[in-house]
Amino acid sequence: MGATPAVEHGRRATTGAARDLRVTEIFLSIQGESTLAGLPTVFVRLTGCPLRCRYCDTAYAFHGGRSVPLATLLDEVAAFGVRHVTVTGGEPLAQKGSLALLRALCDRGHVVSLETSGALDVGGVDPRVIKILDIKTPGSGEAARNRWANLALLGPADQIKFVLTDRADYEWARARLPQLPAGREVLFSPAWGRLEPAELAEWILADRLPVRLQLQLHKVLWGDEPGR
Repeated sequence: MGATPAVEHGRRATTGAARDLRVTEIFLSIQGESTLAGLPTVFVRLTGCPLRCRYCDTAYAFHGGRSVPLATLLDEVAAFGVRHVTVTGGEPLAQKGSLALLRALCDRGHVVSLETSGALDVGGVDPRVIKILDIKTPGSGEAARNRWANLALLGPADQIKFVLTDRADYEWARARLPQLPAGREVLFSPAWGRLEPAELAEWILADRLPVRLQLQLHKVLWGDEPGR
């Protein structure tokens, strides 16, 4: 038996709302982070973020943007002709439509990664998506927002990132390594302009930490230029 007109109308309204996303920018660049660094990648930067990290380099994505239907967004991504896609922000998971976007990108055959603060539940993310979970250190000013339950939701291909501003952040992150799920790639990244990469490298070597030093390759190439 078919749905009543009122129910059917409600379904359409809900679906339509979920399929419109607020987008700051879509651009082609070199992936600068994670184990995918160096690969040509389409970035979909969604608008909005509930966090305010002290070192945030994408504050321009907090507000504004344009409303884009899911189908249109998928076509814009496909037009670049690149397999790898990263959904980032802001905080992508702050938008309900982000889950449908991630799933649809996977369905279209893209290798999809998600850059998320880890403050929001990642349980609904399509398991085909590579989650880059950014655990907030004290230097970010948002360490209290970490949702530690997310660690149990990470799959084998997912990665854990710490952005470090100083020695105190490093020691804080080092102390949490035993709490992380085994076998996950752990990335230590120096906050741009706040911690010298060579200094962080020396600390990692001195402690023989089983982590990957990560530089923001896109910033090495182009600096803080938006859309790169």
